[in-house]
Amino acid sequence: MSDVSSANYFALFSLPRHLHVDLPALEKAFYAQSRRLHPDRFAAKPVEEQERALRASSDLNDAYRTLKDPIGRTQYLLTLEGVEMEEQSRAATDAARASGGQKKQVVPPELLEEVFELNMQLQEMRAAKQMGEEEPDLRADLERARVEFAGKMEQTQTKLESLWTRWDAAEDADDDAGRQAVKTSMVELLNRRSYLRNLLRDVNDALQS
Repeated sequence: MSDVSSANYFALFSLPRHLHVDLPALEKAFYAQSRRLHPDRFAAKPVEEQERALRASSDLNDAYRTLKDPIGRTQYLLTLEGVEMEEQSRAATDAARASGGQKKQVVPPELLEEVFELNMQLQEMRAAKQMGEEEPDLRADLERARVEFAGKMEQTQTKLESLWTRWDAAEDADDDAGRQAVKTSMVELLNRRSYLRNLLRDVNDALQS
């Protein structure tokens, strides 16, 4: 039985290290390997071998879910490139818990002014809710902010998809300088996307009656 947990996810499914993935091929490879790891095939085997098969099946599921999701796939590829974005996020979360504060995120410079204004509006909305007051003008402002930041999320997604195409071309050409440039841009966009997603979550929470 191959060690799924130590395998490169792309190699595991016989796929190139591309960010545009052949999803039918991924699904076909996943189900073929899942059948080989089905518990019925190991029912008569020693317990130790059954447990290894279960672990391998769990790791295979993780690999499939990661590559099937475009953002998860991008983050995973970046980990292969030495960028541990999820670990950095987890470290920031742990630090916030230890200090009793909130997890810090760097505001994208081009959003500083808008974010400052939005945070003021969010504070006003929370205060109004605590007082049991209705603020229709403030609610309208937050609704407009939600539309605006949702639009910025869509723009970020479009730019990411363009970078995926550039990454695949650089990978096929074995263009190390090209890969490096794309990697740096992807990190910036993923951080921007994460920040915008959190802003939208805060706005949605504030708008809930």
